[in-house]
Amino acid sequence: MSLEAIGKLKIDKTAFQRSKVSRKRWLVLVAVALLMVVAVAWAFERKGVPVETATVSQVYPTQSFTLLNASGYVVAQRKAAVASKMTGRLEWLGVQEGSRVSSGQIIARLENRDSDALVNQGVAAVQNAKANVDQARAERDDAGLSYERQKELVKQGIIAKADFDAAEARFKRARAGVAAAEAAVSVADASLQGARVAYDYSLIRAPFDAVVLTKNADVGDIITPLGAAANAKAAVVTIADLSSLQVEADVSESNLDKVKVGQPCEITLDALPQARFRGILQTIVPTADRTKASVMVKVRFVDNDPRILPEMSAKVAILSRPATTQDQQAKVALNPAAIVKVNGKDSVYLIDKDHVRLVPVTVGARLGELTEISGVKPGDKVALRPLAKLKNGKKISVAEK
Repeated sequence: MSLEAIGKLKIDKTAFQRSKVSRKRWLVLVAVALLMVVAVAWAFERKGVPVETATVSQVYPTQSFTLLNASGYVVAQRKAAVASKMTGRLEWLGVQEGSRVSSGQIIARLENRDSDALVNQGVAAVQNAKANVDQARAERDDAGLSYERQKELVKQGIIAKADFDAAEARFKRARAGVAAAEAAVSVADASLQGARVAYDYSLIRAPFDAVVLTKNADVGDIITPLGAAANAKAAVVTIADLSSLQVEADVSESNLDKVKVGQPCEITLDALPQARFRGILQTIVPTADRTKASVMVKVRFVDNDPRILPEMSAKVAILSRPATTQDQQAKVALNPAAIVKVNGKDSVYLIDKDHVRLVPVTVGARLGELTEISGVKPGDKVALRPLAKLKNGKKISVAEK
């Protein structure tokens, strides 16, 4: 190549400048991408790891062998609205709500002065009738002696036969008078008994040992057997035998094959949520309720408890086997998926506001779908997933369900 040709050669700076611009643009894009990654990481770190949570529960071992659950109410099988057989004004009431009464105890009294007067009249009539009997017997004895004397005298021909006949007739009349007087005593006794029964109607007695549930009348109220009169009351008090309390619960027809008489049960009351009561399925009522497609069962309490009251809401767990004392003790349990192994120890990530705290726990027996656990308390919330992304003190956010 000649010197002239070499001199005409030039370096094309356009491509170089274009390459330089592309490199700068690429560097800017990389820088922007890095900033975006840092920003996302910073935002993610600020928000925390989203986690699902589980709640530590208090459960009972009986839940693991419960065949069926039913709900109902506590009902007294012996219950009575105590009233009077007669109409009268209530003069005295000796009980109130919660009073314990025994069979035959007088709990109220109606005005009974007229009945009391009839009883006194009957007592006097009986006394008079008995006095008449004594008088009739004395007349009979005297007539008998006269009759015997006249019989001897007529044999000896001392007196006329007519005199003997008169003595004999008198003796027979005296004997008949005694019988009539004794019958009068029976009549007077019967009248007295009737007066006493009428008087006893004014005394309202408890028919059996029970507790007063409600007081339906006050002193001064008119009490009638049917309560038909205006402002009249039929029942004075309502009582119930608390030893006869049972839970009446409804069981769906489709579950009827799971229940049988004598089956062990566990009863819980809404009013006493921490208490568990042993029960026995006492009766399956032999009729169905077509409106609810259910059958009523009655569950008897094995142990009496003064805290149990009629009409309390109750839940019945029908068990596959009788519950032991240990089965009725509350246990702390958790979903086993929340338990993680850290340094060879069972632990859970306890939710502490917006952080997790690693807490060692002791794992116990399996309780149905849960596992018995100690080291946390009922109501605590722990992380359920993702456990692999967590560590002690890690910031978290609770995932929305």
